[in-house]
Amino acid sequence: MEGNDPGAPVLVSVVDGVGRITLNRPERRNALSPEMITGLARALSELTELDTVAALLITGTGRAFCSGGDVKAFAERGGEGGGASVPDPAAIELQRQAQRATVGAIYRSPKPVVAALPGAVAGAGIGLALAADFRVGCAGTVLVTAFATVGLSGDFGVAWLLDRIVGPAKARELLYLSPRLGADECLALGLVHRLVPDDELDSAALDLATRLARGPSQALAGMKANLLRAPLAELEDSMDAEVALHKATGTTADHVAAVHAFTAKRSPVFPPRCKPLP
Repeated sequence: MEGNDPGAPVLVSVVDGVGRITLNRPERRNALSPEMITGLARALSELTELDTVAALLITGTGRAFCSGGDVKAFAERGGEGGGASVPDPAAIELQRQAQRATVGAIYRSPKPVVAALPGAVAGAGIGLALAADFRVGCAGTVLVTAFATVGLSGDFGVAWLLDRIVGPAKARELLYLSPRLGADECLALGLVHRLVPDDELDSAALDLATRLARGPSQALAGMKANLLRAPLAELEDSMDAEVALHKATGTTADHVAAVHAFTAKRSPVFPPRCKPLP
C-alpha cells in the first residue's frame, strides 16, 4: 500500500506491522470531503484484512487531526442540505453508510487503533478520534464539538461516544455550548490518554502503535470484543462469551510462545499479524 500520491486526501502506508492512515487536506484543516471519506473507508477495510497489519495509526497532516465537515463546501452549495427544504433520503442513506465504514470501522476494528492528534479535533473529526482505542495529544491539541456554532445537531457518533467517555452531563455541555477544550482539559476528561511535546507526537503515537502491533494480536482482538460487549450484556452472558474467547486464545501460537517465554524469563516475540480466532 505504499506509493500514495502525496496530494491524495488520504495517505496509507504499512511499516513494522502498523497500518498508518493520514488525513491529508491541510489547507482545509483536514475537513472531510466525499473523496476523503471514501479513501478513509477503503483504507480501514483494506488494512483490517491484511494479516501483516496488527495495529492502526490514524493522524492528520499539518496542524489539525480533522476539523469535521467542510463548512466552506456547505456554504458554497447553500448549506449542508444543498439548500433543500427537506432532507434527501438518498443523502441520509449515503451518510449512514459512510459513518459505519469510518467511525464504526474504527470502533469495531479487531486491531488496536491509535489516533495521533496534532491540532484541531472538531465536529465529525471527534467521532473519528474517540472511536480509537488510544488517543495521543500534544500541546497543540484542541477539541471543540462545533455543531451548535453551525446550526447542526451532530453526526458520526459524536454524541454516543461523548456520552460514554465523559458522561451524559458533560456531553450535553460540550455539545450545547461548544466550548474550546485545550490539551490539558482533554486529558482531564479522558478525551486523550496522554500528552507529549508537539515535536514528539508522531514518534510517541507510532511507538505505541508498534508496541501494540508486536503484542499478542489474537488476545488483543478478544479483549476488544469483550470490552465492546460489556456495556450491552448481563454479567453471566458476558462471562460466557469471555470464556469462549479465552479458551480460543489458549489454542493459539501466540499463547504457546508467551507461556514458553514466561517460563524462560524472557520477553515473548509475536508475529505481526491478526488472523481470526479459531
